[in-house]
Amino acid sequence: MTSHDGAQERRGQQGEPGQQGAPGQQGQEHPADGEVSDEELLAARRRAAGLGADRTLHRWSAHLPIATRLSALAAAAPEVVGPDEPVDIYGNTVVARLEEEVARLLGKEAAAFFPTGTMAQQVALRCWAGRTGNATVALHPKAHPEVHEGGALHAVSGLRTVHPTREPRLPTAGEVRDFGEPFGTLMLELPLRDAGFVLPSWDELEEVVEAARERDAVVHFDGARLWECTPHFGRSLAEIAGLADTVYVSFYKSLDGLSGAALAGPRTLIDEAMTWRHRYGGQVFQQYPAAVAALLGLKNTLPRLPDYVAHARVVAGALREGFAAAGVPWSRVHPGQPHTHQFQVWLPYDPDVLTEAALGQAEETKTQLFGRWFSDGPPGLAVTEVTVTEAGLEWTPGDVSDAVAEFVRRIPG
Repeated sequence: MTSHDGAQERRGQQGEPGQQGAPGQQGQEHPADGEVSDEELLAARRRAAGLGADRTLHRWSAHLPIATRLSALAAAAPEVVGPDEPVDIYGNTVVARLEEEVARLLGKEAAAFFPTGTMAQQVALRCWAGRTGNATVALHPKAHPEVHEGGALHAVSGLRTVHPTREPRLPTAGEVRDFGEPFGTLMLELPLRDAGFVLPSWDELEEVVEAARERDAVVHFDGARLWECTPHFGRSLAEIAGLADTVYVSFYKSLDGLSGAALAGPRTLIDEAMTWRHRYGGQVFQQYPAAVAALLGLKNTLPRLPDYVAHARVVAGALREGFAAAGVPWSRVHPGQPHTHQFQVWLPYDPDVLTEAALGQAEETKTQLFGRWFSDGPPGLAVTEVTVTEAGLEWTPGDVSDAVAEFVRRIPG
């Protein structure tokens, strides 16, 4: 897969931009000039269905026409910038203010804005490799750098990765402590998205961090979605981030920004990261639209995330009951009680069949329950991801059950 600064289209949810196709589809040739591929037609249908839906669990701003998105951003900008504030030039003004706000929220000395999370994490891990003298990074095989970055840690940054566990969860303290070879950095993705947006308990997280410290390793959090982890842990962002030496956060995955990421940590490391940011091509001339959108996300969306997490648990329970009532022979909502406002749904059908049923429901009833489905497990099973945001708060359990019944009715017998 390619960069996960956008990975949800592959996952099939109404949520985030995606990878290039489903698993196994990389490297497909583009159609001849003037032709439209089946994949492009399907993407156009999904976009139209999302825009046309009167009811959806998550309304994705990236589906909006350019003029609509830019107009909305310009109209909201005065909430976070002054009327005469100049645009940024190489990261000053509004970008610098965003960096300061992220550092404050995460309780770190400093933060640096990056155009992509892939770049931010490569730079962080490269810096730590130089400081620890060990270029080996311990992480999960389903972590973002292993699945969604085309081997960039190895090919671009010269780093080596090892896996303390292959279980669909974060490693335990025992697995980290007893791992059979040295590593300089332990990277933990919170939540671990490709395992179902799963998180450890707070005690487990503290223990695994302490195990890494016992091995003289530093700890880096892939916190692309760290913003919505506070309800599960029952801790503030600063308390969570305080366990790690550095933390990366995304501005569009949860906060509905345009793009961009930040790396937060000790000032000396962030100063070094800024040097590497320039070397990696991340010193962009002007980034104020992304910075303004990120500040708006921090101001308006971040405070709403606990509500989204709470309602995601309501939706998950209603989905489980709805599939049972509809007579589906087997279904799984994972985790049973979502750890964040995103979770997986598994069904025993062909993914293309379920994608067509979901699209047909959205197109004909104007209710969008699911997006695209895909295969990522045993044959005969399909999975999709569900995201609950502002648009989903109005859904009652009865609404979810009704939508499930309509969806199942469209699955060929």
